[in-house]
Amino acid sequence: RPSLRSALERGATAAAQAYADFSRYLAEDLHGNARSGDPVGQNYYQLASQQFLGAHIDLAETYQWGLNELDRITAEQAAVAETIRRGASIDEARVLLTAEPQRQLHGTQALQTWMQKLSDSTIEDMRQHFHIPPPMDKVEAMIAPTQDGGIYYTGPSADFTRPGRMWWSVPEGEDTFTTWQQTTTVFHEGVPGHHLQIATTMMNAEQLNSWRRNWLWVSGHGEGWALYAEDLMKELGYLDDPGDYMGMLDAQRMRAARVVFDIGFHCGFVAPKSWGGGVWDLETGYRFLQAHLNETPQVLDFEFTRYLGWPGQAPSYAVGKRIWQNIRAEHEKEPGFDLKTFHTRALELGSMGLDTLQKALR
Repeated sequence: RPSLRSALERGATAAAQAYADFSRYLAEDLHGNARSGDPVGQNYYQLASQQFLGAHIDLAETYQWGLNELDRITAEQAAVAETIRRGASIDEARVLLTAEPQRQLHGTQALQTWMQKLSDSTIEDMRQHFHIPPPMDKVEAMIAPTQDGGIYYTGPSADFTRPGRMWWSVPEGEDTFTTWQQTTTVFHEGVPGHHLQIATTMMNAEQLNSWRRNWLWVSGHGEGWALYAEDLMKELGYLDDPGDYMGMLDAQRMRAARVVFDIGFHCGFVAPKSWGGGVWDLETGYRFLQAHLNETPQVLDFEFTRYLGWPGQAPSYAVGKRIWQNIRAEHEKEPGFDLKTFHTRALELGSMGLDTLQKALR
């Protein structure tokens, strides 16, 4: 409608001006008062971490866990590379997987079709492991109108007339895609990841108010669940293919590296001897992430800069998964434990801090 278009254009113009004004404020007014060093220190970081997790963690212990987790994942990748080709390094295995014709998709339509087919079959298979009633048993795979390279999920409307959707924002000029890197992404964004989590919350209108169902989001709970879901798919046998498993391990390695650098840098912890020891600095951190993130230079630069100004957020993925796994392990000791019932009960509570989730499930 012309009136709606006009209103949207006015809103877009006002928003653009607001961002320009904010940019000027940061550069001209605030910059002179900025701290001289980038690390925020342990006291501030503890608060930031608790905000993203909804849980109190021991920062030194979690930093060491991140280092151990990174070693575990890298060793597992080396073992998988050996199964792909005897004597192959991790990097060589990645090249071999990308070159396999059966793992290639050409064009965004082929990508969308593949995502939709995998999502549909996964939902059917997961009915035996999760409570997936209509109308939450539908997810749409979409190619986003933007071109920034992001992959994300948007939840359904309250009445599910608009289903949950997985979006892939394909960069301009990119026309070939590899399934080995993205199978685990479909599980992360769809079922049993974000869609199962968010749709279950949306369905529970009897117990959760509109704010709890539509607006509340605790990163450690939400992203932790999605990573837990990826691990669960390996546990259930859906990532037994060496290529798909390598893709999952790549994603896990990135999240573990974020734990190490984010906590280590901001809290002033000592870097591993293999990275020169001493207190973390920006140069060491960049080289560290470069070694562990299987990403383009553009994505690496974005990740590095983004998280320097967002302390505590990056580790919430892997640390959130760890807490979800610990909560499950605690309940597995109970007589008559049933995994499907546990998952349903936990997800029906909606998003919340992970310390609160642990208490609510006891």
